[in-house]
Amino acid sequence: MKAIIYSMIAAGILIMVTNIYRYIRFMQNMRDAFPKGKNRSWMWKTVGLLLLVFFLMGYIAVAAFGAPDLMVAGILFGGSIFVAIVLTIMFDLIESIKDNCLSVTEVLIGVIEARDPNLNGHSRFVQNLTMLFYDYLPTDIRKEINQMSLEYAALMHDVGKLGIPEKILNKPGKLTDEEWKIMKQHPELGVKFLEPLHSFSSIRPWIKYHHERIDGKGYYGLSEQEIPLPAKVIAVADTYSAIVMRRAYKEPKTHETAINILHDIAGTQLDTHLVDIFCQIPKEKLLACVPPSLY
Repeated sequence: MKAIIYSMIAAGILIMVTNIYRYIRFMQNMRDAFPKGKNRSWMWKTVGLLLLVFFLMGYIAVAAFGAPDLMVAGILFGGSIFVAIVLTIMFDLIESIKDNCLSVTEVLIGVIEARDPNLNGHSRFVQNLTMLFYDYLPTDIRKEINQMSLEYAALMHDVGKLGIPEKILNKPGKLTDEEWKIMKQHPELGVKFLEPLHSFSSIRPWIKYHHERIDGKGYYGLSEQEIPLPAKVIAVADTYSAIVMRRAYKEPKTHETAINILHDIAGTQLDTHLVDIFCQIPKEKLLACVPPSLY
């Protein structure tokens, strides 16, 4: 009987350790665009973690110093299972909310882009390219960028074009200096549109600076070190999309031509290391990122 009792308690301890690990991963994954919370929410999350650790210590104390019977062992084992179930439901609910929020954002971006035939599908294409690109980034770079935050930033990188007059967006020819000056305002406009949404505060600089250049000749003249890493990642995907997409004023270029152009502008417009990584992604995977609206 003792073997059964201590086996149940040992199993409960292992499950509680797993629960703590899952909870810590959950807290880390909460550091993204959608569920960014205030200090008070982080306080409660920390309290939750401390309670889980406290319960684990209780399990260990009972096993090491107590004289548990079958009922106590059953309660401890059942308690660990209950916590695991609650955590699973909570995690699934959060992921569902985040997925739904992203889907709504995609629909809104689609509606916005529908007013400009040169943009229709572009943001979704950049989103898909960026997330594929993220999968190919080295581990040390991925650790610096929250995946979901990057996805939101990539999807909304051109949201500021909602504030650009249609006659400029839809102009088939080259923009005048004055028109180009207005067009270059779209990153700043995008940031202003997102200001009321405090949960997106972390990605606003990524959106604002996605047109910065490594040589410091971008919209805001930032140096290579000043440009946020996620903005550099989005810039590579955005540039590839702009090259291979059909526009009213130009024919689309091939994948091979796009790769050659990326290599040519690496070190001046785009980050050389990121370009090298992007260009190693198989052609078929990059082209599979094209959204249905662009076929």
